[in-house]
Amino acid sequence: MRRKTISFKIRDVGMGADYPVTVQSMTNTDSHDVEATLAQVLALADAGAALVRIAVPDQAAVAPVAEVAKQSPVPIVADIHFDHRLALAALDAGVDAVRINPGNIGGLERLGEVVEAAKRHDAAIRIGVNSGSVEKEFLEKYGHPCVEALVESLEKYVSYCESLDFHKLVLSVKSSDVAMMIRVNEVVAEKFPYPLHLGVTEAGTVRSGTIKSSIGIGSLLAHGIGDTIRVSLTGDPLNELPVAFGILKSLHLVDSGVDIVSCPTCGRTQIDLATLAEAVEALCQTIDVPLKIAVMGCVVNGPGEAREADLGIAGGRGVGIIFHKGEIVRRCKEEDLLDAFKEELAKLLAE
Repeated sequence: MRRKTISFKIRDVGMGADYPVTVQSMTNTDSHDVEATLAQVLALADAGAALVRIAVPDQAAVAPVAEVAKQSPVPIVADIHFDHRLALAALDAGVDAVRINPGNIGGLERLGEVVEAAKRHDAAIRIGVNSGSVEKEFLEKYGHPCVEALVESLEKYVSYCESLDFHKLVLSVKSSDVAMMIRVNEVVAEKFPYPLHLGVTEAGTVRSGTIKSSIGIGSLLAHGIGDTIRVSLTGDPLNELPVAFGILKSLHLVDSGVDIVSCPTCGRTQIDLATLAEAVEALCQTIDVPLKIAVMGCVVNGPGEAREADLGIAGGRGVGIIFHKGEIVRRCKEEDLLDAFKEELAKLLAE
């Protein structure tokens, strides 16, 4: 059961429980370079990102980021740290939302200025509190970054925004510690009615970051907590999107794209299933139609899984059977399986 939240739109993208969970990412180009940054935004949007965040490190970056926002097909969130004037300038220049950590922009008075600017432009504010940048007062109170410190810090700023009658808020409480990230978001979900942005901050490389993000984000989404997600991976941000959508697909939170089931292989496997599964996955990577594909290697679960899929392969001793929605349509030698699968996939997509 999805947690109930306040819902609103950031440009034309719905945020909150009234809308599907969205995927977002962040550019890593030079924010002053309009051409490079816009190209990455377009690539991320093509890969499925519903929103894209761009760092605004200084005043010189405001105009380029605003130009990218003007040309972007998806909402642009200006990422602001340390200088609240950058948030004011970005909002005045036309970005769709700003992400701020109020603890490092100079306190409540400056947050109030950002809120008033967001009101003028009907923009959203994402309040981000991270375990790596907990305010001094809460570190002194609790002695170290902890769930209580993060929640108390967030509460201070949410309460202030509410006192200014501003509610177009997205809340983000992140940690590189997966267990802490899960627990703090559970507490925040109980305490506040606003959409939650989920992510494990500084999650790491594609391998380690995929594991941490899948556990942290997936655990919360499985319990109805979370409205927008980012899988933070070191390197090319385009690597984040397949992982994010994989998490959503595994929980049946999106109904687009291909879900591939393949067995891990064991001593019963008598075809080169790993190579075949990799080839099938590559063939299906750009398909948006919701399909279940099974690539199975032996008689234990193979025929059953293949029969239940939209299109399935059940391997045997140097041969394979192809199922189309439960019916056997082909029997092939192992070397012909991939070509036969391509032909059957084309027929399925043409239906």
